[in-house]
Amino acid sequence: MHLSRRSLLAAAAVSPAAAATTTAPVAAAERRSEVRTGFDRLAKDGYALLGGQRVGMVTNPTGITRDVRHIVDVMHEDPRVNLTAVFGPEHGFRGTAQAGGSEGRYDDPATGLPVYDTYLKSGQPLADIFTTSGVDTVVFDIQDAGARFYTYIWTLYDCMEAAALAGKRFVVLDRPNPVTGRAATGPVLHKEFATFVGRQPIAQAHGMTVAELARLFNGEFLSTPVPLETVLTTGWKRSDFYDASGLPWVPPSPNMPTPDTALVYSGTCLFEGTNLSEGRGTTRPFELLGADGVDGRWAASANELGLPGVRFREAYFAPTFSKFQGVTVGGVQIHVHDREAYDPVRTGIALLVTAKRVWSGFAWRSDNWIDKLTGSTSVRTMIDAGAGTDEVVAAWQDELAAFRRIRKEYLLYK
Repeated sequence: MHLSRRSLLAAAAVSPAAAATTTAPVAAAERRSEVRTGFDRLAKDGYALLGGQRVGMVTNPTGITRDVRHIVDVMHEDPRVNLTAVFGPEHGFRGTAQAGGSEGRYDDPATGLPVYDTYLKSGQPLADIFTTSGVDTVVFDIQDAGARFYTYIWTLYDCMEAAALAGKRFVVLDRPNPVTGRAATGPVLHKEFATFVGRQPIAQAHGMTVAELARLFNGEFLSTPVPLETVLTTGWKRSDFYDASGLPWVPPSPNMPTPDTALVYSGTCLFEGTNLSEGRGTTRPFELLGADGVDGRWAASANELGLPGVRFREAYFAPTFSKFQGVTVGGVQIHVHDREAYDPVRTGIALLVTAKRVWSGFAWRSDNWIDKLTGSTSVRTMIDAGAGTDEVVAAWQDELAAFRRIRKEYLLYK
């Protein structure tokens, strides 16, 4: 991508409402009262950015105001905006579906608006949905969790691509990255492993907001960039965790109940690619990991590594659904005691390495789902060959450094 194109996109990408955030140090307690999401700022401006447009919202239960009203309900009641359609992602617009599900096409009982299903739709079929809906502008507002394999960012990508095909304008209303935007970490996806848990070569923990990702997608990956505008969150700094925002947390998916879940997710979601439970069906998904036959040796082995910011407790639990439903299994609970020092991706790799070493029943999923999650065969084959945590992590540093250089071009917050 030539710098001239980047410069043009950067100039066009940010709306007048999206002024740069302050870089002055602000106490967390004060900053809580100052954080305003992209939607907050759009509404305060009287929806001027959407004037004269038939608007369709891509959103889910996380699209809320500070007083926890859904933005679709708010916009539907406001005569200043012409909201005519809603587009639901995985889990659905109102959030009634579990992982791997959606709500289908229906009319929303609360507003009467038509709701279209975007899940697993892309390209021309999704463009046809936008055309059928009759909207002029597609607006995206969904809370992300900060990991490459969290599917909402690929809903964003697919909707941007489809909007370009359908000749629609695209607006992204930003929200904070709940696990900060300090740095990108982890392996970078190889294009031959592209799926809905990773369409394009970005890092496993990307360290970006959805507005920044939209600019990256437009500038680097979309063959036809979409007319894009972004409305930024103000009062949020890249070093801020979600609790510093003072914003209410709504689970963006059924197994992402708290910001603590998001903190570990970019590492421990890798256990979806194994025969161990990743804690689905418990009150601590992705913090509890285990399997039938695992004992205290795993926690002991992981603690011996002295990983920064985290300790591991021998734990036993019985998932109510998913892997080992109704079976009491042994494993570990992750306890993060210093989130500034904690590296979720390195921790996830260390737990895979130690699980394989101490439990003879360890196995990868037969479909090699781990390769889709990590973005290549490298993690799986290195661990199978007996590599340690540091060796596995070292293998992706060159590609990560290259991604960080590209990423820097699209960052919007200081």
